[in-house]
Amino acid sequence: MVCAINEIRWKNISVYNEDKLGSYSLSMNCKMYCLYRIGGSSFIYIIETATKKMKIVNGFDLMKYAQDHHYMLPAFNTTNLEMTYAIAKGLNKAKLPGYIQISSNNLRLSDPEAIVYLTKKALADSDVPIGLHLDHGKSYEDIKACVNAGFTSIMIDASHLPFEENIEEVKRAVEYCHFYNVPVEAELGCLQGKEEDIVNEADAKTDPDMVADFVSQTGCDLLAVAVGNVHGLDIEPKVDLPLLEQISKISPVPLVMHGGSGIPFDIIQKAREFNLLKVNYGSDLRKAFVSTFGRAYEANHNACSVIELSIEAVENVSEKAAELVTIINS
Repeated sequence: MVCAINEIRWKNISVYNEDKLGSYSLSMNCKMYCLYRIGGSSFIYIIETATKKMKIVNGFDLMKYAQDHHYMLPAFNTTNLEMTYAIAKGLNKAKLPGYIQISSNNLRLSDPEAIVYLTKKALADSDVPIGLHLDHGKSYEDIKACVNAGFTSIMIDASHLPFEENIEEVKRAVEYCHFYNVPVEAELGCLQGKEEDIVNEADAKTDPDMVADFVSQTGCDLLAVAVGNVHGLDIEPKVDLPLLEQISKISPVPLVMHGGSGIPFDIIQKAREFNLLKVNYGSDLRKAFVSTFGRAYEANHNACSVIELSIEAVENVSEKAAELVTIINS
């Protein structure tokens, strides 16, 4: 099936049946061959098709793909063009699926339409499934704007609210998102550390006794849990695997772990046994990005080639993304 024209080349060749001019398709590397006669010479007009080109993948489809192939999905936080391109490049290097994600807070210097546009451009040559996820959606308006722009997965974070209010906010988001076939991640419990402008309490772990009721009432498709994981790199995480296992036996939906950057890989790999489908990484990639400019400045205070440093930063972030997705799926 011809999906899109990627490149056109002309080749002068000998043709035996020169009377059969016109267009026809051959099952040969997904190419369409068109035969023409021009000035007594015969040509084959080769249109290479983009059957492998990936669009932003629907969140439900991405989840099913990961479950069918026993993958864990990393969700890498972006802020700008460079980070977006780097994440897509890293996932393609590793040939493994995942998410590009951005939080409500980081949309302050952008907007959902711009991020969708950048993501589509970043995926122009992608051949692995990649979704676009809103991380820590803080308002119903943000969620609607992202869904309308083309995000394929949404998180509503009302975890700072009392239990019943959390449920009501998630239900409202689910109703809107499911109408457009977009899955919703919700959070039950709070993480220690600083996530954007919200500082959470240290001891607010997910209560297993609330899980079944929360998922049932909200209709969420993914559940982000607090089991000793933390946001950022300033506090050492103390992941409670027995608690995660307990939650996994109760939750009817896959689990999500935020704050992946500070968690040892052996813990993440063990957590895969407990229905953990998605793990978020932000600090590791941001550190790789920022340190590129920091090292250049320390080496030469007059270094000011933004384009060269940006290209280097993209490569450094892509290598980190490829490393992380490979390790958690090993």
